[in-house]
Amino acid sequence: MALLGNLRHRPVRRLVQLYLGLALYGVSMALMIRSYLGLDPWDVFHQGLSELTGLSFGTVTIGVGALVLLLWIPLRQRPGLGTVSNVVVVGLVVDATVPLLPVNNPLGVRIAMLITGIVANGAATALYLGARLGPGPRDGLMTGYVARRPGRSVRLVRTVIEVTVLVLGALLGGTVGVGTVAYALAIGPLSQFFIPLFAVPEGATPERPAAPPGNPAPATPAG
Repeated sequence: MALLGNLRHRPVRRLVQLYLGLALYGVSMALMIRSYLGLDPWDVFHQGLSELTGLSFGTVTIGVGALVLLLWIPLRQRPGLGTVSNVVVVGLVVDATVPLLPVNNPLGVRIAMLITGIVANGAATALYLGARLGPGPRDGLMTGYVARRPGRSVRLVRTVIEVTVLVLGALLGGTVGVGTVAYALAIGPLSQFFIPLFAVPEGATPERPAAPPGNPAPATPAG
């Protein structure tokens, strides 16, 4: 089934890696929330909606992910198991983790939480992508749009989407700060560092030999 993807190749490792990555992704988001130093653009938007609606951060994350996934339909994108799992697991883990983290911490502790959250997010991105079970709903929206509009660059479309959700989130009361800038500067290099460590080589098919372990196929960022 397209939804499940090809799990014939190393299914146990890929499933464990997928859900470990998604869980770590949720924990990293919770650490950034409790740092009170700024969130990444989509989470600024999620937090702003949470403030507006009174719903929990995780519930809003799940709801937005589901709505974004619906936008895949006109773009003729097919979700994978990782895509659907992303919508549900990350939001549940965020809501479970935030109440466990201390509040009213001194600035030094908050900075440590922010740095830990950003680094953990980079590792989580690599774990999740390395399982090769489908892109996140938000990045699938971006790549699907570019596929339907070949003249548009991925960088431009991603920038427009993220600036839009950042501005909307800030207007709704989401936290924009030094952490927002730090995340934007660090997540690319961190993902590039971690992805080769966790990428599961693609299985061989009659049309395509297996990718060498040191040369994984490129993947898009999670989200």
